[in-house]
Amino acid sequence: MTDETALQRVFRGQSNPRPPIWLMRQAGRYLPEYRALRAKAPSFLDFCYDSDLAAEATLQPIRRFGFDAAILFTDILVVPDALGVKVGFEEGEGPRLAPVATAEALAALRGEIDLDRLAPVFETIRKVKAKLPGGTALLGFCGAPWTVTSYMVAGRGVADQAPARLLAYRDPNLFQALTDRLVDASIVYLNAQIEAGADAVQIFDSWAGILPSGEFRKWCVAPLGRIVAGVKRLWPRIPIIAFPRGANQHLHEVARATGADAIGLDTSTDLALAADLQRLKPVQGNLDPLVLLAGGEALDSAADDILAALGGGPLIFNLGHGILPQTPIAHVERLIRRVRGF
Repeated sequence: MTDETALQRVFRGQSNPRPPIWLMRQAGRYLPEYRALRAKAPSFLDFCYDSDLAAEATLQPIRRFGFDAAILFTDILVVPDALGVKVGFEEGEGPRLAPVATAEALAALRGEIDLDRLAPVFETIRKVKAKLPGGTALLGFCGAPWTVTSYMVAGRGVADQAPARLLAYRDPNLFQALTDRLVDASIVYLNAQIEAGADAVQIFDSWAGILPSGEFRKWCVAPLGRIVAGVKRLWPRIPIIAFPRGANQHLHEVARATGADAIGLDTSTDLALAADLQRLKPVQGNLDPLVLLAGGEALDSAADDILAALGGGPLIFNLGHGILPQTPIAHVERLIRRVRGF
């Protein structure tokens, strides 16, 4: 970053009782301007690949709320799409992919990620970067290999991720080869995002918490560490946030073993555990999206608890998962006032 932002100071370990704030899924359906914008694209994937629309979606919450960071508007499944997997999104049903669960399906994938297919994503970053207010960071991101593989093997989102877990047990060599393909693709993808102007990146492992300890180390910790190392080889000063959702018992291991610069906390993370983790690395999180939906005194109290527990150390205030579509805008405004102390 050429001009140091509030997030960059946190990554350096600086404490602030009124920390910087951004929210996961801050560009989304809770905003009327987003809903109007979304209607202009034939499909969600078309939306992600239209750099004008995606840049506008990224900037909308910055204009409305003045968050300390913008996060690139795209989807984690553009990576398998750029590897040659047929990807689509069914309205109200979520993503649908051509499953990759056999050696033949893996062999049909591209050997390397198609950066030309992802060129609109990098153009989105450049357009957003040119319009962001001074002092506002721009975050890029990707999905972690375990989470992306879970969608690729099942062909859709599955609550228990049984298809991917079974494949990893039955054919670990095939699963490792698929993971390796995603590790390499993710490194190239994140490096290109940073080259386009991202100030920091986040790696979302949304299904990390579902794995037993041994499998977690094999399919979450090790690939994440390889991605971090691959990015740091080119961009040693660019911060990387790891968000292993649901993996509270492993957070210290993730902090120590992966090289990530900060750890994202989900809603279930106990604040005493978070405070102990904060001695190792800056943390980000972890307000319950439901308490943001509820608003009122419950919201004030929950925000105050996080500030009291973690505000004395390096903290990026955020949700423990994505903002819910039905969240009132007034509640987001109230949260920002509470966190910023006015």
